[in-house]
Amino acid sequence: MVPLVMVLIFAGIAGGSYLALQRYGSPAHAGTCTASGLGTSHRYSTDRAANAALISAIAVDRGLPPRAASIALATAYQESQLRNIDHGDRDSLGLFQQRPSQGWGSAAQIMDPIYSTNAFYDELETIDGYPGADINDVAQRVQRSGHPEAYRDHETEGRLYASALTGQSGANLVCTLGPVGATVSPGQLRSELARQFPRLTDAGRVSSSLAAASGAAPQLPVDAGATALVIDTQGDTGLGWALANWAVARAADDGVVQVSYQGRVWDRSLRGKDAAAWSSLDGGDPERVVVLVSGQ
Repeated sequence: MVPLVMVLIFAGIAGGSYLALQRYGSPAHAGTCTASGLGTSHRYSTDRAANAALISAIAVDRGLPPRAASIALATAYQESQLRNIDHGDRDSLGLFQQRPSQGWGSAAQIMDPIYSTNAFYDELETIDGYPGADINDVAQRVQRSGHPEAYRDHETEGRLYASALTGQSGANLVCTLGPVGATVSPGQLRSELARQFPRLTDAGRVSSSLAAASGAAPQLPVDAGATALVIDTQGDTGLGWALANWAVARAADDGVVQVSYQGRVWDRSLRGKDAAAWSSLDGGDPERVVVLVSGQ
């Protein structure tokens, strides 16, 4: 039998190690993003969160109601678990498991997430009254699935992520990530912004520029580069929050270390309870979305 004192020693070591990891090392739930609301929360892996951000971005860019993004997200999770996969039932492919043989496009087109998401919304918009209809029933009318009630299982998480990523719930999305460990150009995220929001960019409702991080951000993390990506939504606060949460959702892909807007800040380096929500912080350029990426 192990003496009680040894049990207590091992428990103390384990507890101390856990707390140290929480505060200084690899965070709990590393590599995940969380959206909250409706009295609950839901966690996605970062690759799923990035795809959810793309699906929602296209809804925002097309001027569709948040309900459209909710329907699309519930559908994509049921069909592919929000992954752009190159296989499925028969010839099904991509985020929405669309089939070339059913007229959704060529295999190459369907494997392009922007094309496949736009194809989904094109079909969704042919359904009269879809913004007020049952999410599962509308998704089934678009997809014509052999499991007509399955979309209902993902309605809540679809609504949570749609609310955050269309700007309806403000400073909502948080991601728990380890250090970037490399230098990243803010131009990488700027290019993705133009790719996922082409209509709003072309219309001038969303513009972006590169500026000195020391002047644009409310504080400068030690691992941030000297140049910030500054996104201007021309005073549209809802659109600003959509883009702020979008930038956080892409943090794992684009080396984002801080996002600030309207006096609120998401900081990649925070751990434990401090990482569970956006912080309040004065300074910087609060009327624009300011994104810092990893640098020297």
